Amino acid sequence: MNPNYNDTQAGIGQAERHALDMLSRLGKPVIRASDLESGLGYSRAVSNLTLSRLCKKGWIQRLRSGIYRIVPLGSESANPVPEDAWAIAVELFAPCYISGWTAAEHWELTEQIFNSTVVFTTQKQRKKEFVIAGLKYRAKLIADEDIFGLKKIWSSNTQIPIADIHRTIIDVLDDPEMGGGGRQTNDIVREYFQHKDANFEVLCQYAEKLGHGAVFKRLGFVAERFVDFPPLLLEKLHANIKTGIINFDPHGPSAGPIISKWGLRINIPLGDIT
Repeated sequence: MNPNYNDTQAGIGQAERHALDMLSRLGKPVIRASDLESGLGYSRAVSNLTLSRLCKKGWIQRLRSGIYRIVPLGSESANPVPEDAWAIAVELFAPCYISGWTAAEHWELTEQIFNSTVVFTTQKQRKKEFVIAGLKYRAKLIADEDIFGLKKIWSSNTQIPIADIHRTIIDVLDDPEMGGGGRQTNDIVREYFQHKDANFEVLCQYAEKLGHGAVFKRLGFVAERFVDFPPLLLEKLHANIKTGIINFDPHGPSAGPIISKWGLRINIPLGDIT
């Protein structure tokens, strides 16, 4: 290794170099004490101490307690902003998948640029928003049984579970905040209905599998408004709605016309939905 790789790095001993070489060969986006335990037979205490020393000397970067990444060769900083936000996300929040506005960008359903990655996770989190090594994440807690409708893509030698194009729509209709708000969610759904891969039956299947009343209301309304949605599918959606009025945008004003059929208050500008 080049000892002049950045100005903040201190020299390392033979044992630390051996550990770093082994961790580098793993090619993993993040590393933990368990990697040294299984790879070199270290005890948990020795593994933690080794990682702590490598971190203090600038060779690895702490992401969360007990979780690190190797500082790339040629980096000018001991704490560079990683380029593999998705690969790191699936390690930090697993079991999880990428969804919301991040998935909408991937499927080209929006041209809006967001500076954070949306992760749906079954791990309980102390907060919704995180900044980890300069990367911004927005986490949403879901139930284990709600992980379905995914695709696998590769990034940084890591398989990334991401909501497929249909599940993306269901997720943003379930919680428009994950789509960037009511107006942005409306635009994402409109773009989906014009997409070559749009599939009304799959949308309804996913809505039924998730079983959240808000999805039936919002999906039924936009489906009826935007496209020639099959009447039988509309009836199926309507049969699943519950009494009560909800806002199209849960974080918008409590004002706007009410669509009684769908139990929905349209609290985004009417011009957006015509």
